Amino acid sequence: MLRLFVGNVVSQGGRAVQNGLGQGGRAMPAVSSQAQRMCSSASDGEVDDPNFFHMVEGFVERSVEIVKDKLVEDMKGKGSVEDKRKRVEGILKIIKPCNHVLAVSFPIKRDNGEFVMIEGYRAQHSQHRTPCKGGVRYSMDVTADEVKALASLMTYKCAVVDVPFGGAKAGLKINPKEFSERELEKITRRFTMELAKKGFIGPGIDVPAPDMSTGEREMAWMADTYSQTSGHNDINAFACVTGKPISQGGIHGRISATGRGVFHGIENFINEATYMSAVGLPPGFQDKTFIVQGFGNVGMHSMRYLHRYGAKCVGVLEFDGSIFNPEGIDPKELEEYKLSNGGSIMGFPGAQTYEGNLLYEKCDILIPAAGEKVINKHNAPLIKARIIAEGANGPCTPEADKVFLANDQLVIPDLYLNAGGVTVSYFEWLKNLNHVSYGRLTFKWERESNYHLLESVQESLERKFGKMGGRIPVTPSADFQNRIAGASEKDIVHSGLSYTMERSARVSMLCLPQLTTSYRSHLRHKRFWKRH
Repeated sequence: MLRLFVGNVVSQGGRAVQNGLGQGGRAMPAVSSQAQRMCSSASDGEVDDPNFFHMVEGFVERSVEIVKDKLVEDMKGKGSVEDKRKRVEGILKIIKPCNHVLAVSFPIKRDNGEFVMIEGYRAQHSQHRTPCKGGVRYSMDVTADEVKALASLMTYKCAVVDVPFGGAKAGLKINPKEFSERELEKITRRFTMELAKKGFIGPGIDVPAPDMSTGEREMAWMADTYSQTSGHNDINAFACVTGKPISQGGIHGRISATGRGVFHGIENFINEATYMSAVGLPPGFQDKTFIVQGFGNVGMHSMRYLHRYGAKCVGVLEFDGSIFNPEGIDPKELEEYKLSNGGSIMGFPGAQTYEGNLLYEKCDILIPAAGEKVINKHNAPLIKARIIAEGANGPCTPEADKVFLANDQLVIPDLYLNAGGVTVSYFEWLKNLNHVSYGRLTFKWERESNYHLLESVQESLERKFGKMGGRIPVTPSADFQNRIAGASEKDIVHSGLSYTMERSARVSMLCLPQLTTSYRSHLRHKRFWKRH
């Protein structure tokens, strides 16, 4: 298997350590017993359901053991090797734990007059780069450990795509479907105040964003609450959250950013003949089949972009059932049907109900875009997809990774693949701090420059060949005509996201196979070393 980033630590790196040799016969350090316990605890019993935070810590532990000697070797400055080793070990100890975890409980009065207690958390994993960044989710599965795990993943995810944020995450333990819009607004605004009172929100401190069951509406409530209270004297107050509506400081392309990032991430590997030959597939999207687990924001937009570039969606899994059509499912038609059917895809006329587990159906690409730990050592052997693209956070357990390794399946991990959301959030944050939309200062200049370019070409041709029969027409190509007016904010955002995902993928491909690229890029980040 080609398990990129994290998977090298869990499986390929783990195998090298057990054999005592890395790739090319080089000696590798032994993995600590603590790391082995963290990553293999699921195999001790029948159930493969490791603690999510311990699972992430296990990835970190293994990656640390693999890269530690290299970090010592690369460290510049005076001092003995032993001093450098102690410094490296000290910094690595700093990286792993969450710096701060805030737990809150507060009452709200429901529309019927009843009172309920709301439980919530905000974890700040690292302030090595500020502000902290991470989404707010509403789910009955929210726990302190889950929020800590997701916050730590955000730190590493930002490092992978070189976005200057530390990791954070928040969650409220509620089922949003059980509350009215008025009640949700009360909950969101009160939670914002709780964060503000403890210094857990602010443009330069901690910047939340949408996550599971939250979106533009909730971010607008949070921004408004902060700007009217703690941030009333701060000109940058609306930069306290990202994912806002366009009219309130949001940015074009933020809603689809994570799904579009999933597409670009897959694109960067599916077009590489080396990787595709290793999994027995031809390069390119054309005629590739894929299945999506979760038709929410990430799954829907991933499906839309893959479909647009020639891939065929043959199945979709949701919380209330699965649908299947070997001839392909149209994403736009499915989206419209879901909106008109109370949020359910079941009964969609363009597909049939699938009996059984659709994860096991044959396809080229599987995109788990729902919750964490949905693929484990028990169901991983039944998955036939050659590419597993982790659209969700932590959808595969370490034991599942080992199965994919044995089956030569390519896993593109969440740390890289779903970083599109935080990348475009970074663009929105910069827009809010600059108080000007992208393209506004250069739009007219670029448009006039393009017209001057066409006129210059025309004049050059006329000087060379004369004007016999009238002026020589210069007709721009269709692509140039579409760009002749200059780049809009949406164009700039899409281009920036595509470049970020491509650059991160190229860096990963150049790194040594036995090193876990994502964690290594975080551990060795220059600003982190300078800060400590």
